[in-house]
Amino acid sequence: MLTLDLALILSGILALGIGAQWLAWYLKQPSILFLLLIGIIIGPILGFFNPDETLGDLLFPFISLGVAVILFEGSLTLEFHEVKSHGRVVQMLVSVGVLITIIIVSVAAYLLFDMDPKIAILFGALVCVTGPTVIVPILRSVRPNKSISNILRWEGIIIDPIGAIAVVLVYEYIISGGSGDHALLVFGKILLVSALIGLIGAYILAQLFKRHLIPEYLRNVFALAYVLLLFSVSNHIEHESGLLTVTILGVALANWPKFEKDDLLDFKESLSLLLISVLFIVLAARLDLNSLLAIGGPSLILLAVVMFIARPISVWASSVGSKLKVNEKLMLSWIGPRGIVAAAISSLFAIKLDEYNLAGTEYLVPLVFVVIIGTVLIQSLGAKPIGNLLKVREASDNGVLIIGSNPVAQKVAQALKDSGFDVIMAHNNYTNISRARMDGIKTYFGNPVSDHADRHLDLIGFGHLFAMSLDRELNTLCEMNYRHTFGRKNTYRLRFQDDKNKKNERQERNEYWQSAWLFGDINYGQLASMITKNAKIKTTNITENYSYEQYRADNKNYVALYMIEKNGSLKVFSSETGKNIPKGTKIIALVHNPDDKKTVPNEKTSKNGQNKLKALADKEKKIED
Repeated sequence: MLTLDLALILSGILALGIGAQWLAWYLKQPSILFLLLIGIIIGPILGFFNPDETLGDLLFPFISLGVAVILFEGSLTLEFHEVKSHGRVVQMLVSVGVLITIIIVSVAAYLLFDMDPKIAILFGALVCVTGPTVIVPILRSVRPNKSISNILRWEGIIIDPIGAIAVVLVYEYIISGGSGDHALLVFGKILLVSALIGLIGAYILAQLFKRHLIPEYLRNVFALAYVLLLFSVSNHIEHESGLLTVTILGVALANWPKFEKDDLLDFKESLSLLLISVLFIVLAARLDLNSLLAIGGPSLILLAVVMFIARPISVWASSVGSKLKVNEKLMLSWIGPRGIVAAAISSLFAIKLDEYNLAGTEYLVPLVFVVIIGTVLIQSLGAKPIGNLLKVREASDNGVLIIGSNPVAQKVAQALKDSGFDVIMAHNNYTNISRARMDGIKTYFGNPVSDHADRHLDLIGFGHLFAMSLDRELNTLCEMNYRHTFGRKNTYRLRFQDDKNKKNERQERNEYWQSAWLFGDINYGQLASMITKNAKIKTTNITENYSYEQYRADNKNYVALYMIEKNGSLKVFSSETGKNIPKGTKIIALVHNPDDKKTVPNEKTSKNGQNKLKALADKEKKIED
């Protein structure tokens, strides 16, 4: 009966964790909020789940191994060349900014609580980390301008492993004794053992992968077993050196020449998702609400210090000499939520530091959770009104993700780019993607619905999907995959000649996934023919004296692609677009060269022309396949 109950509890926690991840995806909010909320409800509030009693002796190893995987995954994203390539402000935020935050928060924690200075520094290091999992949902919801979005996104990605390294180093120093020659000797031994095992382990794993001695289907689980083994071996050789070892291992592999780390990053898509979902519910369920309430007043003061003193000073110091405006600095100062690394590591260290009898250890977990919940909630709720007040929000998500790389897609992408809109062309045709990149268009080479695309496609500020590939199955998959991200009304597919208005039975079954026709009733063949006849992209202003009706009357051989509204928003012409175009709108259209006497082909183009278009489509389809 006991085994059955334990199995039911564990499976229930897993189900709740995945449910929280789904809810976060659906509401486009940080998942950590829902995970912590569920843990607090089923743990200290309702008493359904007591991790210490349920897991017993397995609790500590479970948390330790979970944190080891999180640290390894985070450090695997720290590429040194990335730090240099994202501007001086980002570099300063992840270096000088981190140091400023640690100093200010440590001093505040020491003054507000009966806390040992070493524990205060550890707390400061814990809450200096933001992270992409909490930053990205806020950015997608708020839509700040490009400068702010880029800085915050890359700060979150880079500071995650840097903050983790800082936390682990402070912790290792504490457990070494913290002062005196003996303590320095122990700290040195920990650093030496961790560096040796981490670097040698990275070399061995890199060689195994490079020489293809590990088959593809075993790489993920092999890497997992390898990381956990090194973690345990390092701890066995030198007490508590394992966390630093896996961190060094991850950083070394991230910067190893020509090492393909994408397979290892699949952790995030499978194991880490499950692990984090369960781990954070367990950690939240261990919270003592009485101790949380007991530190209420001072903890709120500390939260205010983190948000309104440490963060602004960090941002202002890091942006000295930059081109950032005052309102942009204020917005950067507002957004700095804390996340996964802080919650996971604080809970583990609180358990491990109990035996050292350092004052203030009991405050670590409740204070970290106050900072996490406070920053995520307050900053998420306040980001939009503050962004509006500071006038740093984009009018709308005007960016366009184009699926496909054929000549028609490239023509449309270039027009959007010339109009000032962000465009990413995503496809697996290397030749066409390379050509688009040479034309200055942002590209993604690969499968747009792959795990790799999820990790590497930066869609902050993007609000439209154009499915323009000659592979219709790929178009449908992309529509299904990105519909929640962009919404049905902002998802479009390009029509082909044999896409008749009359629906067959299969089309009716799939009607839910059918998006509006891109650019109305025009099809790929007609657009391709216009481009071969040297059609040009032209912009026309709709004014009081020049209506859309007059525009249509004056232009016979044209295809309206999109319009730019008064506020700068992008609106796409589609099968659902009406004929009432307000004044002040700019219409961007593909217009046939009036000097060319040949007319734009209709549905009944010549047999010879149709054969040429079909041959072109077949050729590109083969390349795509």
